[in-house]
Amino acid sequence: QVQLVESGGGSVQAGGSLRLSCAVSGSPSSSNCMGWFRQAPGKEREGVAAIFGGVNKRTYYVETVKGRFTISQDNAKTTVYLQMNSLKPEDTGMYFCAAGCAAPMNDDNWRSYQYPWRGQGTQVTVSS
Repeated sequence: QVQLVESGGGSVQAGGSLRLSCAVSGSPSSSNCMGWFRQAPGKEREGVAAIFGGVNKRTYYVETVKGRFTISQDNAKTTVYLQMNSLKPEDTGMYFCAAGCAAPMNDDNWRSYQYPWRGQGTQVTVSS
């Protein structure tokens, strides 16, 4: 059983920063494919960032966060992070992390990747 626990959400003003963390337990291989999603009220869930691979990792970002957000993992791959800088009100939403390698990840599928496991989410609110 894989468990994912997110933390680090909160309320900040526009231009501020937050770092989200997602602790993974239960399956070391699940950490080879991880991602962050967000969902705002009334909107569909959106893939924000993903990280794929063992030694040679690849990272993916939705266009709206490129240059502002960074996804990373610790060396033990027990935690994945999402560093969020220059936050905007449109970044507001519930952020979820997900894990598990259902298939190879690539530029075409990362945003709709079907991760086997997902956390409960952490709220991010950015005020103008």
